[in-house]
Amino acid sequence: MSINTQHNLFISRCFDLAKLGIRNTSPNPMVGAVLVYKNRIIGEGFHRQYGSDHAEVNCIKSVKSEDHPFIKDAILYVSLEPCCIIGNTPACTDLIKKLGIKNVIYSSIDPTPGVNGKSKYLLQDNGTNVTTGVAYKKGDQIVRYRSVIARLMRPYIILKFAQSVDGFMGVNDKQVWLSNSYTKTLSHKWRSEVDAIMVGTNTALLDNPRLDTRLHYGASPLRLVLDRKLRLNQDLNIMDKSSPTWIITEKESSKSKSDNLKYVNIAFDKQLIPNVLEELYKDNKGILLVEGGSQLLQSFIDLNLWDEARVFNTDVLLKNGINAPKINRLVHKTWKLRNNELQQFFNPM
Repeated sequence: MSINTQHNLFISRCFDLAKLGIRNTSPNPMVGAVLVYKNRIIGEGFHRQYGSDHAEVNCIKSVKSEDHPFIKDAILYVSLEPCCIIGNTPACTDLIKKLGIKNVIYSSIDPTPGVNGKSKYLLQDNGTNVTTGVAYKKGDQIVRYRSVIARLMRPYIILKFAQSVDGFMGVNDKQVWLSNSYTKTLSHKWRSEVDAIMVGTNTALLDNPRLDTRLHYGASPLRLVLDRKLRLNQDLNIMDKSSPTWIITEKESSKSKSDNLKYVNIAFDKQLIPNVLEELYKDNKGILLVEGGSQLLQSFIDLNLWDEARVFNTDVLLKNGINAPKINRLVHKTWKLRNNELQQFFNPM
């Protein structure tokens, strides 16, 4: 096995481990780590939960006692640059130095202020050999959520909608289902991977969505509904208090509240969406899924406040109705899902 092949193999394992922490680590990044001695993995771990031990720590903890003598001579592979600052947990660079690990290889730079490439030089000054940039395109993709949070100080924003073959998202004052059962289950999986999900007033009134993950395992996200004039009836699914819910309004509310239902007062002006994003950022919500309606989705696009779009193209013909949002970016990837086609778009920072 060549050196480059070896590095790519073990970094790929780091990527697989990192993905096991999806949503649970937000707003921190997903990170995986493996410790390799003479081409044998003697330890591996990933960042499991925001505020808990990082991937490198869990990797070292997993090493069996009989392999402890090999730690300093092993290679530590990490999907992301080890942190060099003290936050909820100690700096991983301090652990690496303490253990005397001589070789560290990682894929991507951590954009977190105070890190951002600094760890390489701290480790090198301690006599550690550091190799960076292995499979960095894949590595950057895994930490794209964190990159947005750290650099733009707002959640990573995913737009999701389905459209008819003639470019409509729905019909006025009528509920229309465009997605098939498979894509509906996939949408619930996506909900389990985000911190918050957002819809507008008309979507809440017309579709009466639950915005939960009942078709897929995993916790339901925080639900956000725009309700400028408090038009939403308390009997709607969104008000059932089964999941934490924010009602975004500009009116003072005298309606019943609970730990799971919160009224957030924000002016419905040009700064509405930026102000909602600021509230989410302050509440450590790192990934936002926007599901509708068309006007709300288009508002995010017009403000250039989106990072990824997932669009289901269906074979339904509506002939007229509510125009679907317009994504002015090239398609990144396409999947065929029975009679639906899923297109993925990215909006570079």
